[in-house]
Amino acid sequence: MSDLAVAIVAEARAWLGTPYVHQASCKGAGSDCLGLVRGVWRAVLGEEPIKVPPYTQDWSEASGLESLWDNARAHLIEKPMSQANPGDVVLFRMRGGAVAKHLGILTQVDPSSSFIHAYSGHGVVESTLSTPWARRVVACFAFPERTS
Repeated sequence: MSDLAVAIVAEARAWLGTPYVHQASCKGAGSDCLGLVRGVWRAVLGEEPIKVPPYTQDWSEASGLESLWDNARAHLIEKPMSQANPGDVVLFRMRGGAVAKHLGILTQVDPSSSFIHAYSGHGVVESTLSTPWARRVVACFAFPERTS
């Protein structure tokens, strides 16, 4: 694993046990899935690239816009899931035909892949990328390299 990947996975693991709080991004106090990725970004890469506006729990299901996916593409590096590595961000579509609205950070890839995510009712947890989760993955992204 690269030094960046090691730092990302270590920081994501430091968030384990953080309660689920919609729109929050505070290690130990509360976080949602986007808040986890934002917090890891701040800890490892520094200032976030944009100020995240308020968002609803349904994201943009009513409009059908892929807001989370589009913003991930703007700030992370999209790559094929077949090239996924620990420290990469995975994007999930929770239901067929719905917009992608869940994120996680891979901690291990093959033979038994796992990821850390903030999940409503569970908080920040590490889960196996089991078949039910894996079939929901629609995109994979690497964090950009550190600039300093």
